[in-house]
Amino acid sequence: MLRALGLGDFLTAVPALRALSDAFPGHRRVLAAPAALEPLARLSATVDELVDTAPLAPIEASLQGAEVAVNLHGRGPQSLHLLRATHPRRLIAFDDGDGGPRWRPGEHEVRRWCRLLEESGIPADPTRLELPPPPSAGLGRVTVIHPGAASAARRWPPQRWAAVARHEVRQGRTVVVTGGPDERRLAVEVAEGAGLPNRAVLAGRTDLLGLAGVVAGARVVLCGDTGVAHLATAFGTPSAVLFGPVPPSEWGPPTDRPQHVAIWAGRRGDPHATEPDPGLLEISVGDVVAAVAQARPITSTMRST
Repeated sequence: MLRALGLGDFLTAVPALRALSDAFPGHRRVLAAPAALEPLARLSATVDELVDTAPLAPIEASLQGAEVAVNLHGRGPQSLHLLRATHPRRLIAFDDGDGGPRWRPGEHEVRRWCRLLEESGIPADPTRLELPPPPSAGLGRVTVIHPGAASAARRWPPQRWAAVARHEVRQGRTVVVTGGPDERRLAVEVAEGAGLPNRAVLAGRTDLLGLAGVVAGARVVLCGDTGVAHLATAFGTPSAVLFGPVPPSEWGPPTDRPQHVAIWAGRRGDPHATEPDPGLLEISVGDVVAAVAQARPITSTMRST
């Protein structure tokens, strides 16, 4: 199973991975993906092994001749060429002229990979997004602000995040700022702008499983369109997620779960731009504060209806 991409990409593929686990219970199920994702792959209980694989890099020789190879990476042609080079007995992938399932532009990422399997004869349920909480307890019911994103187009200005953090503090809530090692400077800027103590900056201080623990136990997660948003979905943690160049209809949280609120100005942009997307900048601090008030945990009554 090839999905050599990032955190959010892995999490949106969890329902498809679960479907493959159900369909091939007696097989050794191997995920070709970055090694950093291994703790979450183990947590999902969908794969037996993760083989470290960089995006569109050659697939390890030990995976040659698989009974089934599944392209969960993209539409091709590069990813298809990589899988074909391993000479699997069966290849499940989107059509590149051989009459297989067709790629649909604008399809939600979770539904896309489940549909690929459905049209290949494998039942798949796109609602199976949840992960069990990680063993680490996290920090309790804090407000998590995650200001970073892989591209500048999806990064809301740090001074606005600082304003949201100040509002949360005024409400008597504990705020932490998360991020990877390369996002620590950004996290510090947000924390300093909000008057938060140094201990509130978790960026660069947690590994992936530690970050997952913080998100799983949080009161609410506030972030842009990035992998942490999908962690909140996986653990059922209330979230407010800001969208800019790409609409939530393609990468957003499930629309039938009231604990997740997607904020979008309604227009698309360039997801690879070197500046924050104009649509993202249309989202105000007030919009985010209002969304935080809307995001709420699912109660036992909601679960039973």
